[in-house]
Amino acid sequence: MRVKVGGRYVFRPCTIDRVLAQHHGLQSGEAVRVVQLHGAPKPNTMGHCHVERADGSLAGMVSTDSLFKE
Repeated sequence: MRVKVGGRYVFRPCTIDRVLAQHHGLQSGEAVRVVQLHGAPKPNTMGHCHVERADGSLAGMVSTDSLFKE
């Protein structure tokens, strides 16, 4: 799935996010927002993006396959 910066999605971890977690404690079903960090690859690069929680804290990098529209 292709995601957009600022888009809101629901996180449901695919296999790679279960095995090689690069996020900090995201739970399945949690609402997240895609962000573009300064100096980091753009979202969708190699099927990954950075996300933040609803409270604005950075959650880390996740696979775009783990994100579903709200």
